Amino acid sequence: MSATATETKRKAPVNVTEKSRGENRLGWRLAGPALAVMLAVTAWPMIQALYLSLFNYRLTNPDDREFVGLGNYITVLSDVLWWRDFGVTTLLTVVTVAIELVIGFAFAMVMHRIIFARGIIRTSILVPYGIITVVSAYAWQYAFGLESGFINAWFGLEDFDWFGGFWSSFFVISLSEIWKTTPFISLLLLAGLAQVSEDMQEAARVDGATAWQRLWKVTIPNMKGAILVAVLFRMLDAFRIFDNVFVMTGGANSTETLSLLTYRQIINRVELGLGSAISVLLFLSVLVLAYSFIKILDVDLAQARGER
Repeated sequence: MSATATETKRKAPVNVTEKSRGENRLGWRLAGPALAVMLAVTAWPMIQALYLSLFNYRLTNPDDREFVGLGNYITVLSDVLWWRDFGVTTLLTVVTVAIELVIGFAFAMVMHRIIFARGIIRTSILVPYGIITVVSAYAWQYAFGLESGFINAWFGLEDFDWFGGFWSSFFVISLSEIWKTTPFISLLLLAGLAQVSEDMQEAARVDGATAWQRLWKVTIPNMKGAILVAVLFRMLDAFRIFDNVFVMTGGANSTETLSLLTYRQIINRVELGLGSAISVLLFLSVLVLAYSFIKILDVDLAQARGER
């Protein structure tokens, strides 16, 4: 395809149907009040954090507030600690979300195809997601603890300290995250599977497509929107991980994440200016991550709705 044809295809006008316009208006009426409340609740703290990030400001000396402009940002970005925590957070996000996507899709397929005891199976799969994160973190810490844990007894590792090194700590934290939040992804993917037409599956089956071919050529392409929503929501949540790391290691063994770094600066050191700068950078990182993922997946929602 020539460059001109490609450019023409990209600039093709969107044929928005009256049904789609009605759905958009209904969507705004349903989501508008919640969006207004969210903006009212979050806008002021975000503005305040941005404002404080421009000052050298300690809570122990509130009268000595010095305007430093972008000085706090330069301090953070020039510190190796920020980049180490950024790398740990990114690695943890990529590993957990990738595994959760695979397992969550398998769970969604089971819940979608199962006939008997469907309600019980769906409820049992979603139980971990209903447990408070701090509670589950303490449970995992107890299970893998050197003195209190039973995992070592099961595998004959009596003297192995799971929280004594980076990779073993990383493994336990990742495992707890995967166990806790895989049901969230499976629930969203289950909604996406419900949108895949059975007629398309049957047509592919008649044409001789195997189950694997139907999965890659029919099922997954027609639920890219659901995959985008599931992975995007989970990725943004994983990048802000705090509870599990705080409970299990407290950031020891180089397992500190960006959220924990922000906590240490604001709560422990009462450095409001520097901590606010870190929180703003964390917010910007999440935005860049979300934008990049949307561009990489390249989901045309208008085409999915039949408007192209």
